[in-house]
Amino acid sequence: MKKSHIFNYIFAAVLCVFVLCSAGCFQKAQAQSRPRTQPQPAAPVQEQVKIDEASVFMTTSITPAGLMAVYRALGREANGKVAVKISTGEPGNKHFLSPELIKNLVQHVNGTIVECNTVYGGRRASTAAHYQVAKEHGFTAIAPVVIMDEKEEISIPVTGGKHLKEDIVGARFKEFDFHVVLSHFKGHQMGGLGGALKNMSIGYASSAGKAWIHSGGKSKTRPWGGAQNDFLESMAEAAKAISDANRNKILYINVMNHLSVDCDCSGKPAAPTMADIGILASLDPVALDQACVDLVYAAADGKDLIERIESRNGLLTIEHAEKIGLGKRQYKLIKLDS
Repeated sequence: MKKSHIFNYIFAAVLCVFVLCSAGCFQKAQAQSRPRTQPQPAAPVQEQVKIDEASVFMTTSITPAGLMAVYRALGREANGKVAVKISTGEPGNKHFLSPELIKNLVQHVNGTIVECNTVYGGRRASTAAHYQVAKEHGFTAIAPVVIMDEKEEISIPVTGGKHLKEDIVGARFKEFDFHVVLSHFKGHQMGGLGGALKNMSIGYASSAGKAWIHSGGKSKTRPWGGAQNDFLESMAEAAKAISDANRNKILYINVMNHLSVDCDCSGKPAAPTMADIGILASLDPVALDQACVDLVYAAADGKDLIERIESRNGLLTIEHAEKIGLGKRQYKLIKLDS
């Protein structure tokens, strides 16, 4: 081959390489000159909760706005025909949840306030008198009120119970699609403490159901004289029946104010000796009540309520509730104020 031909081939090859390199550099430069798409900020992430923990949300603002804040934090919207379970409070008691505090939440969920008659006498032992008390205490002015056992009662099953195989509740319980268990956390003359678990058990029970729980499943007419621990464990078992009947159509809120050692069922409760703490909410009633107890124990002025809890062995209800699978005592406290 002639030298001139070799030269031509080499020249052509070099030229091709130059052209290809130039094109690549141009594309790279062009790519670098184009504005980059900025990554979208991640959506706010709720605090990480371990798989063996329940979320408990808390605010120190005991106001209608604070109540709405913990409800929204749960992320479970109450829908359908909504029951809001409260205590209407025995006449003479002023510590029960005020209509002014709960009005916005009750009306936001288009709720019906529900209750059952008592078994110990008082002005809430009969339906007509109980409706009158609900009116006097201001609840009928903010929402419809239903006394669930006003005509009859029904039985719902208890699974895994040690004392109870059934829970006896007001028949109108079955009318509702969703339940908001809105409880005033405080002490209790017999149970030591009253929160979500007490409101779900004694609160939902008909008069006969209350006797059934108090007696540890031995009598539907005589509430007194049963073993204390049987009563405490039966409350947990009845609460589980309510939870099981509603599955994911239920949520729990505890308001920690007017922290008397006595329940709202007392017409002459002891005056509170500790400061208000806040509002807590969870999808797990066991974690919720445990968190409230822990806050009482952590409070500098909690001595009287602690004595009431311990003297009645009140923690057994929470412990038994966890044992039978109602919920978990381990929780993550998420403070909404911060």
